[in-house]
Amino acid sequence: MHPSVRHDIPAFTQYDIFLFKAGNHFALYDKLGAHVLRGDSFSGVRFAVWAPNADSVSVVGDFNGWDPRATPLTLRWDQSGVWEGAVEGVRPGALYKYRIIAKDGSVRDKADPFAFRCEVPPRTASVVHEHCFEWGDDEWMRGRGRSTAVSAPLSIYEVHPGSWRRVPDEGNRSLSYREMAEQLTGYVLENGFTAVEFLPVMEHPFFGSWGYQTLSYFAPSGRFGTPEDFMFLVDALHRAGIAVILDWVPSHFPVDSHGLARFDGTCLFEHEDSREGFHPDWKSYIFNYGRNEVREFLVSSACFWCERFHADGIRVDAVASMLYRDYSRNAGEWIPNRYGGRENLEAISFLRALSETLSNRFPDAALFAEESTDWPMVTRPVAVGGLGFRYKWNMGWMHDTLAYMARDPVHRRFHQNELTFGLLYAFSENFCLPLSHDEVVHCKGSLLGRMAGDDWRKFANLRLLLAYQFTQPGKKLLFMGGELAQRAEWNHDAQLDWDLLRYPSHDGVRKLVADLNRLYRGVPALHEGDCRPWGFEWIDCSDTDQSILAYIRKTEDGAGMALVVLNFTPEPRIGYRVGVASGGFWREVLNTDSSIYGGSGMGNMGGSRADELPFHGRPFSLSLTLPPLGAVVFVPAPWSEEGAADRP
Repeated sequence: MHPSVRHDIPAFTQYDIFLFKAGNHFALYDKLGAHVLRGDSFSGVRFAVWAPNADSVSVVGDFNGWDPRATPLTLRWDQSGVWEGAVEGVRPGALYKYRIIAKDGSVRDKADPFAFRCEVPPRTASVVHEHCFEWGDDEWMRGRGRSTAVSAPLSIYEVHPGSWRRVPDEGNRSLSYREMAEQLTGYVLENGFTAVEFLPVMEHPFFGSWGYQTLSYFAPSGRFGTPEDFMFLVDALHRAGIAVILDWVPSHFPVDSHGLARFDGTCLFEHEDSREGFHPDWKSYIFNYGRNEVREFLVSSACFWCERFHADGIRVDAVASMLYRDYSRNAGEWIPNRYGGRENLEAISFLRALSETLSNRFPDAALFAEESTDWPMVTRPVAVGGLGFRYKWNMGWMHDTLAYMARDPVHRRFHQNELTFGLLYAFSENFCLPLSHDEVVHCKGSLLGRMAGDDWRKFANLRLLLAYQFTQPGKKLLFMGGELAQRAEWNHDAQLDWDLLRYPSHDGVRKLVADLNRLYRGVPALHEGDCRPWGFEWIDCSDTDQSILAYIRKTEDGAGMALVVLNFTPEPRIGYRVGVASGGFWREVLNTDSSIYGGSGMGNMGGSRADELPFHGRPFSLSLTLPPLGAVVFVPAPWSEEGAADRP
């Protein structure tokens, strides 16, 4: 006997429908999908799905023998396009899909777009689920806005959960969310990062997409555990004082037949015309941002992860592909906007709605844009014409810097502009400086492999690159494995090469990253002005003959300072003079050539006393030893420490 269906327990109120039709309902996860109900008069699950062009919709599942005739849903009378019904006796854990018959008679079984849980791929059914988790991160949530503020030391460890660590003795399986809660949390703490960014954890059918072919926008991947298991991981990170940023993909979705594609027999979530609705690079569909219900679906998803999973930030993937109608298309392969331009006006409107909604509902959560063009005001408020993101990935900095570091040092003198050009626009946006997963895939090699020279020079260059990243204006992001000096390109089917830490050169890079993080966090001059022009001052950017850069990082009042000098050649520089604004002793707080990190040990014996010799337009100067392919960082010593420096 099949369970009975009731049609008198609606999901939507009239006000919900009003918001839904107006394009302003951003908590659709509370209404659409499968929701467990318990009461005296009814105990079961209420189903609701948007399929406005369907001829009929029913729920099929293991609770009715997958019989499409057993549990039909009813189309609401209010032209919302929502089908709904409550099925008696269904319990959490039940498998289900929607059987949709289109107007043309075609039949399709669809996973629930709002499912909270999914079968583990390659299985494709949705799972009735009721979130039930006791959070322990109240203290973190009360003050979490401080962790991603523009004045905060934000250092992000980017992680692919399926390949960070594996268990070789158990079929090379990935760690579960709960195993990561212990191991990842401890590792991030040990190495000083302030945040973890997960590549998309939302369920995706193809593991090799790294999550970027997202299909279920409200369900964490079941490959690593239940939704509560992922909550446990987030909670553990929060309790340790570590922010959690989630990578999120509203730019496109896969063509899998059980997913969003032609959901009700028509192009519901996507455009009908392939010039607007199909992405040539990723062979996937593009969301129709001009449709209210689609915008609500996506904004609701972002809100869902902030509300239900306590995400501290959302990183929006491939923003550039959304902003331009001709992105990755040749002439004749795209449709201009209503003004004849290439800008995607509907996508712009969506992104602004996204940022404003998150800002209003979750003002302490940060929004990151992966935007690779010169689109203006990405991180400026919507009210003044911006897109409203808090941070933008500085892709130009990443590409220019890596191109420079790949050059033989003998040629670098001719290309110093690749390092200095970024400072011309460094404060036009709130930037994050990424060394991301995209730079260690598709035959690009590892970070270590992309450095110029023999093995010794590669390691020295990598240490120099990391010090340059951590002392430049902008928040920091490092993809997992960069801190190990991985030799091999990232492989999503294998864990990181943890055995490398047995070797001093590799463990030295990890120690350097940990010390860079502690320095970045501990010296206000290195982070407070990351996004403000008063936080940076060139001392000398023109010594191209010797490929040396010197600059000051400052606090707003100028009282806190850090001097950074970088030597991009393998030639040590003895007695290299650098102008400074104040006298006294300047303590060397970091030297990438230290033997601790695998370097040669050349340095300044703990610091240098400023001479009353004007240089670089400043009243004092330091005579420094610059190690080969090395970076040195100095801070003015306090009076007590200055005196100690004079004693034997």
